[in-house]
Amino acid sequence: VQLQASGGGLVQSGGHPTLSCEAPGFSLDPYAVGWFRQAPGQVREGLACINSPATVVRYGTSVQDRFTISRNNNAKNMFYLRMNNLQPDDTALYYCATDFGRECPSDMGDYYGQLIRNSGRWGRGTQVTVSS
Repeated sequence: VQLQASGGGLVQSGGHPTLSCEAPGFSLDPYAVGWFRQAPGQVREGLACINSPATVVRYGTSVQDRFTISRNNNAKNMFYLRMNNLQPDDTALYYCATDFGRECPSDMGDYYGQLIRNSGRWGRGTQVTVSS
């Protein structure tokens, strides 16, 4: 299965873009899915996770209260990340991913590690650049 992230670009500080992730021809409905980002020279950071069946969402502390993850209830192969009040520190390459499990990690600080341990599937990243 291939995951495709889109919706990135150049955004002014304070902007609120929405990223999309699509798995063409594949239903993501049975699986927990999430978003990550990686800035140059930084470790990949887990931002948000939504479980199956979308009863639990978790966020990393750096984006709590600003970002919202959601699933498309009609198109089972898509999910989103709404980002509010973006700042230059949010500039990074943003990735969507799943490890084909049903649950989100209890510790979002370990979400990247969980994806690595479970041989998760990553989409090609989409660059978000926030200008001041």
